[in-house]
Amino acid sequence: MEGFLLNKQSIPKGENKMAVEKLQYFVNGQFKDSKTDVWYDLHNPSTGEVVGQAPCCTNDEVLEAIEAAKKAYPGWRATPAIKRAQILYKIRELIIRDMEELTMCVACENGKVWGEAEGDVLKAKEGTELATQVPSLMMGESLMDASSGYDTVKYREPLGVFAGIVPVNFPAMIPFGWMAPTCIATGNTMVLKAASLTPKTAMKFAAIYKEAGVPDGVINVITCSRNEVNTILDHPDVKGITFVGSTPVGLKVYSRAAAAGKRCQALTQAKNHALVMSDCALQRTVAGVINSAYGCAGQRCMALTCCVVEEAIADKFVAELVKQAKNIKVGPSWDKTSKLGPITYKKHYEEVLADIQKGVDEGAELVLDGRNVKVEGYENGYFIGPTIFDKVTADMTIGDEEVFGPVLCIKRCKNFEEGLKIMNDNPYANGSVIYTQSGYFARQFARYTDGGQVGINVGIPVPVGFFPFSGHKQSFFGDLHCLGKDAYRFYTESKAVTQHWFDEEEKTNTAVSTWDGTI
Repeated sequence: MEGFLLNKQSIPKGENKMAVEKLQYFVNGQFKDSKTDVWYDLHNPSTGEVVGQAPCCTNDEVLEAIEAAKKAYPGWRATPAIKRAQILYKIRELIIRDMEELTMCVACENGKVWGEAEGDVLKAKEGTELATQVPSLMMGESLMDASSGYDTVKYREPLGVFAGIVPVNFPAMIPFGWMAPTCIATGNTMVLKAASLTPKTAMKFAAIYKEAGVPDGVINVITCSRNEVNTILDHPDVKGITFVGSTPVGLKVYSRAAAAGKRCQALTQAKNHALVMSDCALQRTVAGVINSAYGCAGQRCMALTCCVVEEAIADKFVAELVKQAKNIKVGPSWDKTSKLGPITYKKHYEEVLADIQKGVDEGAELVLDGRNVKVEGYENGYFIGPTIFDKVTADMTIGDEEVFGPVLCIKRCKNFEEGLKIMNDNPYANGSVIYTQSGYFARQFARYTDGGQVGINVGIPVPVGFFPFSGHKQSFFGDLHCLGKDAYRFYTESKAVTQHWFDEEEKTNTAVSTWDGTI
């Protein structure tokens, strides 16, 4: 995977920064130097050090990527599905070969601790494996004698160039598990706008795709600003957009893409709640909540950020929660004993600190404060320890808006009905969870929760990738979700072919029915 970094260049001396590596962009099968004057500093979140720079690609470079994808499309579309699947098998083999290097890259640029970073890469592998099933999943439907003597076959065909817009928090799974594998497996080509602050993993995957034999132009990877993204959203040669990020930005992306006549799916933010019933298995429930709330430092749209707890056990639950959370080891991402890593970048680190202070100002009870955590030898890292607010009420922002950090809120309820209402009153609905030993309450919850991904005693209710990632309400804009069968429908369009063959008698007929025999 050599070749995607070029030329150690010094930042201007006036800025008093060390020499850093400048990334290239990947277009038409080549890593290329950007002509931009604007660069994004890349930090190691465990140390706070600048370790590289990514280009804000120029508008011409973005157009170059779109043009490369457009030119590659006819040949790739004409490649039989089984041949495309064979290339994906090769990609899978290379991911396995480079697992440790990819894991280290995710850990160092994103801040996930080792097991989480490895999971990020494993999810990319999973998405690739699922995409190798494309010959079966792209199959259409047929019916002989749909009407008398008329046969109809429905095919699924690719659309052309898609663009993927990627967030900072999963640099492997989202672009190369959710987006690229299914997109190219179905015969489309892609321009990936990697997260500008965590792009190194994406560039390593681009090198893997090249080595595996993906034809030039089928996958292109760039970093750029929202101005160049608007070029992508407006460009007539881009047929569809897949986006993961915040709700305000996702709504703008969806609206602009739809106005341009494009297919679009926008997976956006969340405020996932768990309803904790008094009959739950307390210790195991707390362990599940801890894992969900603080895994990936809370920087995932399926993090469990609020627990609605029955009053009967609330005090006992909070006490056990604080006890277990205090045992979480905060440390650098590559240390395999670390259980909670840093926030990905400094600006967001400061935003999380501000959100915690806002919770205090709003009157929530801060029972565990992670703001003053210190990691010896890594004092400049962006670390925040496990944080817990109790007695959070409906009028507090901390309990209703996404913090995207290791912050857990406790809301209290009298019973199941009140707890479910508190959860459903939230505008976001990616996931929802109930912890209970009651089959009745579990069934009622599954039926009436607004959450699109529901966990019964499962703190992170994300299904395996042959099911869709199905957020609801303000957590998703679009019709077809990513992953599962939805993904194959999103990246393809239907074509129905009806045929009829004349027998000798019909060849001489001069009358044809209004519907040409199809009714």
